[in-house]
This record gives sequence, C-alpha cells and structure tokens, in this order.
Amino acid sequence: MSGDALSQDPAELAKRIDTTRAHPARVYDVFLGGKDNYPADRAAAAAALAANPRGYLDVRHNRDFMRRAVNRLAEQDGIRQFLDIGTGLPTAENVHQIAQRVQPDSRVVYVDNDPVVLAHARALLTSGPEGRTDYIDADFKSPAQILDQAAKTLDFDQPIALCLVAILHFVEDEEAYPIVRDLVEALPVGSRLVLSHLTDEMHPGPARAVQRTYTERGFTFVFRSRTEVERFFGEVSGVELDAPGVVPAHLWHPGPAPAPPAIDAEDFESLDDIEKIRYRDINDVTDDDINVYGATGTKVS
Repeated sequence: MSGDALSQDPAELAKRIDTTRAHPARVYDVFLGGKDNYPADRAAAAAALAANPRGYLDVRHNRDFMRRAVNRLAEQDGIRQFLDIGTGLPTAENVHQIAQRVQPDSRVVYVDNDPVVLAHARALLTSGPEGRTDYIDADFKSPAQILDQAAKTLDFDQPIALCLVAILHFVEDEEAYPIVRDLVEALPVGSRLVLSHLTDEMHPGPARAVQRTYTERGFTFVFRSRTEVERFFGEVSGVELDAPGVVPAHLWHPGPAPAPPAIDAEDFESLDDIEKIRYRDINDVTDDDINVYGATGTKVS
C-alpha cells in the first residue's frame, strides 16, 4: 500500500474543502447512501431527485455497471491493473475489492482531486496482501501528471484497464476528447477502456430537468449522444468497442444487482426521500428510468 498524497497536513487539507458549495463526488455519495457529504450536497441531490424522482437509478446503475465491468475484466480477461480516474468517495465494493476478489494480485490506482475524497482515501488503500493500491491527488485535466505518478504502481508494459466512470460529462468537448486520447496512447496493447456517461438522448425531459439543478450550482454538465460517446473509443483513442457496444448501463451484460440493506417497513417510512434511496432495490428498473450509457473497449494497436 502507498499513497504519498495522504501525507498532506490535515489543516491544509481542511482549507481546500468548501462545504458551502455542492461537489459532484459528494452529491454522488449522497445517492449511494454515503455519509461523507454536506448540506449543500444533500440540497443538490434533493433538487435533482425532485426533478426526476427515479433519477437515483442512474447513479446506482452507473455504479453497478462499474462493478460488473471490473468483475468481468478480471474474471474473464485476466486484467490485473486498473487506473480509476474520478474515483469519488469510498463506498461499498471499490474497484480494488472487486478486482482482488477475483485476481488477488491486482494493482489499482485511484485518482481524484476532491479534498474530501483525499481525506477519506485511506479506505481505498486497504489492499489485500498480494495486491497493491495507490491514490493520486490530481485533476483529470492533468493526464501527464496522472500517468507519471501511476507508473510508480502500475506496470505500463502490461494491460491496464482505464476506468472513466461518470466523469466525462463534467468536461467540455475541447478537453475531454484529447485527454482520453492522451491517456489511452500511454497504455499498452490489450489494455481496456471502461466508460460511462450521462445522456439526454433517451429521455430528454427528466434528464435536462436534473441537468438544470446541477448547472444552477455551477457544475459543468455535458450530455453526449451514443455517437458522441462512441467517439471516445475508435475515432479518438483507437480502442475497439467490446460487445454489446455503447448501451444503457443496465443493459450492459446485465445481471442482478446486490440486494439493498434490510430495514423495517415502519422505519423506512420515517425516512426522507434521500435517506430512502439506499434501501431501494435497483433491480426494480425499466428502460424508461436510465439516462446513462456504459461501454468497454480494447486497445488493439
């Protein structure tokens, strides 16, 4: 286990945390039932939920897509290295837990630039004895820095799965496509790209209602169509899409999601709408609920 970023002075780290403004990683944490968030984040999540009462399914199925993708790459393809950029706050079943359950010697590097994520990053570094994890405090828009630091843990002569899960819709086109190209170019043949992305192509009404609640809070929020998501693969990075291509996240090699925590019916009804989310079964989903694409691809040359 390593993680030089964790040596930062706690007082200096605290100065970086703005609790008065919502942050995407912390709003995501709210929808996943986490506790590492602030009133501004919960207010943003509540506004999004009011705009689309079943919108939490996008967040939860995005996370479940990541679980299935990492498990599939480790189990069926033998991938033992993962570079997870835009990690978010630690939650149940982080990438290293999924990968190391299948391949105990897996190495995982997490990357995020939110100081709250950094403050809780030790939970991401609980590697099994045969594997290794690291955390990089860096911005997605600094690919050279990410690659340089990741090379301390990952072997760039062996395949690496680059995980860009629910991060690219926070980046405008003029930066997003070149950054993905730069990251993939550094990976060896046989590496994989794991990508998910919000879209307004399937159900524009509720998707755009949620978008408004975030842009009002200062978030960059870029919806992309299936064709625009496909560009991150062949046209931009030379990565060949795996079957079934770019599809709604819940339809990517679907399988039952883990059951939610048990709770007494009376206790459940006493919770507010946000608190109820972590107890809802996301297997209760229809095609009309999902506004996020998922896909993986293989670097072939």
